[in-house]
Amino acid sequence: MRAFGYQRAASPADAVGALTGHPEAAYLGGGTNLVDLMRLGVVRPSLLVDVTSALSGEITETEEDGLLVGAGMRNSALAADPRVRRHYPVLSQALLAGASGQLRNMATVGGNLLQRTRCLYFQDVTKPCNKRAPGSGCPAIAGIHRDLAILGVSESCIATHPSDMAVALAALDAVVYVEGEAGRRALALDDFYRLPGDDPSRDNTLSHGDLVTAVELPPPTDLSRLSTYRKVRDRASYAFAVGSVAAAVTVDDDVVTDIRVAFGAVAPRPWRARVAEDALRGHPLNREAVVAAVAREMERASLLPDNAFKADLSARIAAEVLDRLAASGRQGQP
Repeated sequence: MRAFGYQRAASPADAVGALTGHPEAAYLGGGTNLVDLMRLGVVRPSLLVDVTSALSGEITETEEDGLLVGAGMRNSALAADPRVRRHYPVLSQALLAGASGQLRNMATVGGNLLQRTRCLYFQDVTKPCNKRAPGSGCPAIAGIHRDLAILGVSESCIATHPSDMAVALAALDAVVYVEGEAGRRALALDDFYRLPGDDPSRDNTLSHGDLVTAVELPPPTDLSRLSTYRKVRDRASYAFAVGSVAAAVTVDDDVVTDIRVAFGAVAPRPWRARVAEDALRGHPLNREAVVAAVAREMERASLLPDNAFKADLSARIAAEVLDRLAASGRQGQP
């Protein structure tokens, strides 16, 4: 491992100032992803700026009755918060579906948003990878790609984003707060992540030195309370998703009045399924309608021999989840 310096930041401004002057510096939160990548040699920072004392690890209520979650909050604490469990069950369930109890106790909300792909070629420094070494190629397209993306991909990269939490936040229309040289700004999740295009090295729209400080959840509604997260993986626990769905729906006389659907493990970012949502909103909800709506969403998919199954898998998960949510809504259950 390359030798590196260590500095502890006392505030977000202190952290931004420390990182901005060092092009090879990186922020350190829980370290559950960064330290692994350093051990593998994927990233080699010359300086680590510890932000655990600089960031809030608490939840505060906003003036609009939403929740402002400090980026330093641990995943396990967020999942266990009674307000989150009651008003945003999809988020609590997504967090509990990720990693292990020990890792959730260390991992932070900000770090979860920023974690890097688990693509085998990205993690192996002996292999080419456009995300790690721009211009070197993407061997996954012709190689091992079963777990990789089918939506939002490019000829340069088909890696998936690994976060469960971010999929739930996409369904909830969460907002990410960032502090940088230009001051504080708010980014919708759609504006926070980016697709690979010709430059897969950048997962998000942040600049060097930008620090995620908080995530805001909108005021709770019947829709957010009637939400859930479903994850399919190769083993029962401690595994990344092969496919996942974060969903929320309200129905009136079996007709969809409002709906949110986001897919995980199918794209380089959490994939908000707006085409499928528009196809279902205002229409009767049944399995055939959901499968047809997801098929319309998947018309943009780039399927490869070993990951083509993800299109059908996503439709099956969505149909099962939405049917269960609608049944709960009809019975008046949160």
